[in-house]
Amino acid sequence: MQHQLIDTPDFGMLQITFEQPGEKIVSEAGAMVAMDTAIQMQTSMRGGLLAAAKRKLLGGESLFQNTFTASAPGQRLFLAPGPEGDLRAMNLAPGQTFFLQSGAYVAHVGEQMVLDTKFGGVKGFFGGAGLFMLKVTGPGTLYYCAYGALHEVDVPPEGYTIDNDHLVGFTEGLQFNVRKFGGFRGLFFSGEGLVCDFQGQGRIYLQTRNAGALAARSR
Repeated sequence: MQHQLIDTPDFGMLQITFEQPGEKIVSEAGAMVAMDTAIQMQTSMRGGLLAAAKRKLLGGESLFQNTFTASAPGQRLFLAPGPEGDLRAMNLAPGQTFFLQSGAYVAHVGEQMVLDTKFGGVKGFFGGAGLFMLKVTGPGTLYYCAYGALHEVDVPPEGYTIDNDHLVGFTEGLQFNVRKFGGFRGLFFSGEGLVCDFQGQGRIYLQTRNAGALAARSR
């Protein structure tokens, strides 16, 4: 199959063009925008009930995922995330791992690709910052999104600090600690102001907008 990322970085959408019957792509529930009528769609709990429930409760993902299967060459499928912003693709080699923030998963290609969860710390959990990450292991292609634009940072030797609400994902080889951000913000915004301190060798992926801040202004 071929993929094309269109309308990025503002309103990213994924266009899939199937080249052979039987080709498949798995997406988050609700991501389908449009498709050729003859494409087959099956909704299931991938990995069984326990694995799906774990992704839902800990990773923030839907309990269900949709599998789209081509019935003929040339069929097209369009997928889009919920947030307004960028959409990217990442190819993962066998055994290669990427950690993804809850809500950033859109779709993947590769029957051997594994989606699991990684506990991000008690402070992140009780602070409501969604620090349970999805652990994605190849081989396969991962499609992920951001609220706003995506920005990549290679972690320097002295480490790097990221606001939790702006974290999209990070590569393996990094360790992180969740803590409250001190000073004015931590004092007056209880339950917010959580940051991640990263150490090690790897890359962090950030989003330029904060969905939590938008929701707070809308109240």
